[in-house]
Amino acid sequence: MALELRQQLKLAQQLRMTPQLQQAIKLLQLSRVELLETVQQELMENPFLEESESPAAADSQVIEDSRHTHEEDPVYEADLVRNADWEDYLGEFASTPRLVQPREYEVPEESSPLEARHAAKPSLESHLMWQLRLSTLSDRQKDIGEAIIGNLASSGYLQASLEEIAALTDAAPEEVATVLERIQFFDPVGVAARDARECLLIQLRNLHYDRDPVLRELVEYHLEDLEAHRYKPLLRKFRLDMDTLGEYLEIIQSLDPLPGASFGGGEPTYVSPDVYVYKLGDDFVIVLNEDGLPQLQLSELAKAPIDCESSTEKDYCADKIRSASWLIKSLYQRQRTLYKVMESIVRHQRPFFEYGVTHLAPLILKDIADDIGMHESTVSRITTNKYAATPHGIFELKFFFNSGLELDDGSQVGSESVKALIKKFISEEDPRSPLSDERLGEMLKDHLKVTIARRTVAKYRTALNIPSSSKRREHF
Repeated sequence: MALELRQQLKLAQQLRMTPQLQQAIKLLQLSRVELLETVQQELMENPFLEESESPAAADSQVIEDSRHTHEEDPVYEADLVRNADWEDYLGEFASTPRLVQPREYEVPEESSPLEARHAAKPSLESHLMWQLRLSTLSDRQKDIGEAIIGNLASSGYLQASLEEIAALTDAAPEEVATVLERIQFFDPVGVAARDARECLLIQLRNLHYDRDPVLRELVEYHLEDLEAHRYKPLLRKFRLDMDTLGEYLEIIQSLDPLPGASFGGGEPTYVSPDVYVYKLGDDFVIVLNEDGLPQLQLSELAKAPIDCESSTEKDYCADKIRSASWLIKSLYQRQRTLYKVMESIVRHQRPFFEYGVTHLAPLILKDIADDIGMHESTVSRITTNKYAATPHGIFELKFFFNSGLELDDGSQVGSESVKALIKKFISEEDPRSPLSDERLGEMLKDHLKVTIARRTVAKYRTALNIPSSSKRREHF
């Protein structure tokens, strides 16, 4: 068979990720802080992109006079055309008429306190310093206490010896030991211990369990045996049966070997909501948070003829103009998509916005995607690292998507609602007789008419970082 060259036409579809499309997808999943950084970076690098100047507020008469003044100005008309998208922005996205002043839809400051928006978990050091200042110790003892607290690890253990702290504070080791003993009984009990053995013994003493010589000796000398499950030598030594040893083990397991671990040591993270949902009468108003987000426009350089000496300069200018135009369109599309998704979430989760977390309904990405006519991946990206300020607090948009549990009547309840009920039941329990997972399942069945297995209750409780009933029990 002879070889020959032929021309052939072939029609095929191919998906290509252009740089512009990649930028649009990236903008969708950026958080508010990352978006502001990206826009500011582009403003510095692109000479054909600038921030438009919009007055904060203007009197209606001044606006009317300005309209008459510029009515015949062709430059003013051209500027209106160039900024038409931004002028119509609120009209397309806001759920309220453009003629109404935005102030009417702002939540009063007293209904959204600073603590509800900026909350930081106290550090171990600040928590102990607060107790030290309220204690009855003398000023000299408080100075020694500050040195002790300053030498604690994140786990709560003391990292310096008594001699080192004594040399640091010009005090005798006996004085340091006295202050150290007081601090070790601060909350959390067992803090400032030198090792796990001392930490657990302090907690036993605080609970008055140190009166039992067997329990005290198990903690003081046999922690490694208990950890390695070497029970038979202990049963012979203390002449115990396995049930009695099990009771001792339960008490020891209820103690906290790392008293400082529950306190965060990092810097607090502040959340700036991307969208606000306000209740106005019987309806909910959605307002996008554009505070600090610059309104972009093409600069005058992009409209004027550009005198370029080489093709490289022409390509550079054309590329930067296209990049600026695409960024403006991408930001517009991002805000439009965010508003449509939030509007759909409000429709699907209206009981939550009315009554709170216990009425959160089951919801998946496909429900929102089908409602607004977009792909699930787009909904997933636009809800990543985005937060909504609601009448019941600030929540990540991913929070509104949760699985459902089938009720006896055929309806469904959201898993987040079940978690909220579990948290509510535990917060109201008797600390001397905490609710077991089996009891929580019975209470959920009575309240929701749904049968939930004990392991499911345990899974939800663990997800809420709530310890088991044996660790929640308080001894008086």
